Amino acid sequence: MMINKRFGALLCLALLLGFVGQRAQAQLTRIGVGYSAISGDALPAWIAKDSGIFEKNGLDVQLVFFTGGTTAVMALVSADTPITQLAGAAVVNSVVAGSDAVLIAGGVTSLNYYLLARPDIKTPEQLKGGSVAISRFGSSSDFIARYALQKIGLTPGKDVTIVQIGSTTARVDAALSGRVQATVVNPPASIIAQKRGMNMLADLPKLGLVYQHTAVATTRRYIREHPDIVRRYVKSQVEAVHRIYTDKEASVRALARFIGRAVDRDVLEKTWENLLNESVLPKKQYPSLEGIKTILATEAKGKPGKPEDFVDSTFVRELDQSGFTDGLYKKAK
Repeated sequence: MMINKRFGALLCLALLLGFVGQRAQAQLTRIGVGYSAISGDALPAWIAKDSGIFEKNGLDVQLVFFTGGTTAVMALVSADTPITQLAGAAVVNSVVAGSDAVLIAGGVTSLNYYLLARPDIKTPEQLKGGSVAISRFGSSSDFIARYALQKIGLTPGKDVTIVQIGSTTARVDAALSGRVQATVVNPPASIIAQKRGMNMLADLPKLGLVYQHTAVATTRRYIREHPDIVRRYVKSQVEAVHRIYTDKEASVRALARFIGRAVDRDVLEKTWENLLNESVLPKKQYPSLEGIKTILATEAKGKPGKPEDFVDSTFVRELDQSGFTDGLYKKAK
């Protein structure tokens, strides 16, 4: 009789815990979130997923990888992935073309890219007559390549040919196999490429260019219809950036999960270290108006308007003015 009572009590407890677990799961809002780069730039979303930050803020986020910015923008505008991490230029050109996309968090606000040449090319002069691989014309990598070439004294299209190759991996492979002479990539690909003998001809972070790179975007319609979801996502973004700055192991673990566990730990660590700079990954996560101004001056098509037309800083500002963001870093001390 005692055994039966004990069994009954355990059964009731198990059922109760199961009910509580189901209820907690039911309270999470499921949302698809896109990202368009396998690089350290995507770490805020990866670490928020891997460390449970999204769940803590009531979000069941399903991360979706897109192979290009154009596809990611289309999914954003159609609300297949109503929040997406992608290049600021893709959002700007989408808005100029008539969409209601908008940047809600800054993400990475600098071009942490490098112009790398194959092992036998050690100086800019040796690159003359050669070719540089980009993902596609009109992309961020296209702008970066042209900017870097000009900074080292070469004229794109005259001294060096720009070639569309595709993904980061494909561009590095094309350089190492001799199909092109150089390419522009960011960590971890830049770190891996240098370990394989490629030479750095230009270090974009040191060239002083202000540029809104990988940002968090949604649409103005989605903000109107789901302001609480957007608010919780931006809060998760700010908390994720704080985790990146204060938790090396969580950062490396998230990079390993999404980039690949076969990647050497030192590469993952350097990819993480590359982000630990306010000019690259700002703690308060305001989109960069100066960075958008650069895009409007160099890449935007049509009649672009003002930098403010592409940004809604409402949710980042709420966290800043309430003292929430500063409070995160005070706790870490």
